[in-house]
Amino acid sequence: ATIMLRSASTAAPWLKLVAFFAVVVPCLMMSFVLEEAAAGTPPWQPWPSGGGDEYPYCLSWRVMVEANNAKGWRTVPPPCVGYVWAYTAWGQYHRDVGGVADQAAAYAAGIAPAADGLDAWVFDVDDTCLSNLLYYQAKQFGAYDPVAFKAWASRGICPGIPAIRQLFWTLRGRGFRVFLVTGRDEETLGAITVANLAAAGFSGYDRLIMRGAGQRGQSAVAFKSAVRRQLVAEEGYRIRGNVGDQWSDLQGDVAGDRVFKVPNPMYFVP
Repeated sequence: ATIMLRSASTAAPWLKLVAFFAVVVPCLMMSFVLEEAAAGTPPWQPWPSGGGDEYPYCLSWRVMVEANNAKGWRTVPPPCVGYVWAYTAWGQYHRDVGGVADQAAAYAAGIAPAADGLDAWVFDVDDTCLSNLLYYQAKQFGAYDPVAFKAWASRGICPGIPAIRQLFWTLRGRGFRVFLVTGRDEETLGAITVANLAAAGFSGYDRLIMRGAGQRGQSAVAFKSAVRRQLVAEEGYRIRGNVGDQWSDLQGDVAGDRVFKVPNPMYFVP
C-alpha cells in the first residue's frame, strides 16, 4: 500500500501536466483562432478574402511567382503571408523542391559525361543549397534587409536543403563538375559560407564563386552571366544544367542546356 501511495504521489505532477495540455492548450488555440477570425483572415487560410487590390487567391499568386509573371515585388502580399508560411512549413514546399530535384536527376541520367571532364552543372547557394527559411519566416517575409541578412548568414547555421543535396551528390557521383555561384560577398562571407556548406553536406564541389569587390553593384543576371561566360568561353566547360531558386539565377548568357527553377515565394531577386 505504501508503494502504491508513493507512486500516485510521484505521478500527480505529470497528471496535472497532461490535464493542462489536454484542456488548457486547446482552449487557448481556439481563442486564438476566434480572435484571428474576428480580426480578418486566419493566417493559415490559403485563399484569403479581401477587396481592393489584394490578391484574391494566394495559390494563384505563387504560381505567377514561379512562372516569372509576378516581377519586381518586394514583399509577400500581406494577405498571403500566412499562406506562404504554411506552404514553406507544412511540407508542400519540400515536396515541390524534391520534384524539381527528381526532374533534374532524371535529365542528368540521360547524359554521359565526356572523358575530358568538362561537363558541368551550376548551382545557386541561398535557398537552393542552403536554406534561409527560418530567417524569412521570423521576419514575416518582409522586405530584404541587407544588414540583417548579412548578420544571419554570418552565423553559418543555414541548413542544407535535402533534395538538392542529394542531387548534388548524384551529379558528383556520375562525374559532372559542379560549380556553386552565389551573390554573397566573398570578402565578408567567404569563409563562413565555405564552412556552412561543408556542415550542410556540400563538399567536393569544383569551385565556389562569390561576388568580388568590383561586382557588388551588378544585378544578379549580369554577375551570374559573366561567371558562366568565363566558365564556358575561357575555361571550356559545357554547362549541362543550371539550378537556382530565382529566375535571375537562370537568365542571361550561357544559362545552360537546361535550367531548373527551385520554388521560392519568399522573396524576389531581380
